[in-house]
Amino acid sequence: MRILLTGATGYIGKRLLPVLIDKGHKVICCVRDKQKFNPEESLIDKIEIIENDLTQKESLNNIPKDIDIAYYLVHSMSVSRDYDKLEKISAINFREIINRTDARQVIYLSGIVNSETLSKHLKSRKSVEQELKKGKYSLTTVRAGIIIGAGSASFEIIRDLVEKLPIMIAPRWLKTKCQPIAIRDVIKILTRIADNHKTFNNSYDIAGNEILTYKEMLLAFAEVRNLKRFIYTVPVMTPKLSSYWLYFVTSTSYKLATSLVDSMKIEVVANSTNINSILDIKPLTYREAVESAFRKISQNEIISSWKDSTISGRLNYKISDYIKVPQFGCYKDIRHKHITDTNACIDKIWRIGGKTGWYYANSMWRLRGFIDKLIGGVGLRRGRTNTDKIQAGDTLDFWRVLYANRQEGRLLLFAEMKLPGEAWLEFRTDGKSLIQTATFRPKGLIGRLYWFAVLPLHGIVFRGLIKNLTNNR
Repeated sequence: MRILLTGATGYIGKRLLPVLIDKGHKVICCVRDKQKFNPEESLIDKIEIIENDLTQKESLNNIPKDIDIAYYLVHSMSVSRDYDKLEKISAINFREIINRTDARQVIYLSGIVNSETLSKHLKSRKSVEQELKKGKYSLTTVRAGIIIGAGSASFEIIRDLVEKLPIMIAPRWLKTKCQPIAIRDVIKILTRIADNHKTFNNSYDIAGNEILTYKEMLLAFAEVRNLKRFIYTVPVMTPKLSSYWLYFVTSTSYKLATSLVDSMKIEVVANSTNINSILDIKPLTYREAVESAFRKISQNEIISSWKDSTISGRLNYKISDYIKVPQFGCYKDIRHKHITDTNACIDKIWRIGGKTGWYYANSMWRLRGFIDKLIGGVGLRRGRTNTDKIQAGDTLDFWRVLYANRQEGRLLLFAEMKLPGEAWLEFRTDGKSLIQTATFRPKGLIGRLYWFAVLPLHGIVFRGLIKNLTNNR
């Protein structure tokens, strides 16, 4: 079958794509920015990539007519305060363009919306479903709650809390009930309902077989990790304080933390999980899902991470807008250093950031990340998805990867930290030496004052960085 996959660069889309290909389907991948989409080489000949933006109706005209199934896996949460309006516009535009195609089924991944009181996020998810239902095709909606898997937002937040805090003084919403599901089971369901006529024009809650509170999930996670943790809930934490609590302790952005806190006050418990029997699926338990996630982490096999999506950063931009580093009106710190072993140098560059660190003055990098968090930035906690693989679009601490080519020996990063301007950091080899260039385009007088204020620190950090990158002993 010819399948249209929206959200192909997202957490779910990246995992669903190879499974669809393995089943023999031809997949048309819809992405906002082709340069952020880096599928495995084995998939290239079996997919078609088209660039569009669901909020821009005219950009959807490149969607082919001859498709059989379409997956709707996009959302705008945390991209804008008015994300609910953007999501509704996207759903309407998508419905109208799919009505012009041969698609017989649209599959929509939503959230569990059984509570009488819904958060803004869940109301938006429900509104999207209502818009998609008006199409000429058959709609199959699957509604998930907490998805547990290596790289998922829920998993990473739980991991941050458990591994960093031996004692937690937590908001009372930790007593809220939810019904988590393993990412493995989500992908199974999404693939098995494709062209399954039993599921046409139906909606299903998808979940594991356990109903747990968030507190129980944290404690069970701690047991899997052999950690002793104590959690005390207090009634005095307002939603705003709760958002700050999540923001400072975990790797989530403040906008996303606000949306999550709003949703975490609502029970997300499935009405029925009959889809498991329809599709012959035996879901993993919560503990099994956590254990499976850590096996992937230990093997460095994380296929996708929520941190690599644009919602984890400060800007919703296209890489093409920033990949050409400006030359005029900028301040630059350019350093050259002779290389004795080019491959070893490139290996070091490709492992930079995350757990590896920055090779010199890591305490200063951590301080800069902490300051960035204090003023509402992303800080260093996003880390990186893989320890030795980098692709355009990936996050790397408070940077976004714009370009990465090992053969050329070139890595270009763009800063997503809070700055009075824009910043790039580039590493490039010519076979004999490493050229390390920090570029800053200031915004107004404050930007210029900022550059000169941090110039002495740059002298220390960047000098030490290039020295250790080229020192192969």
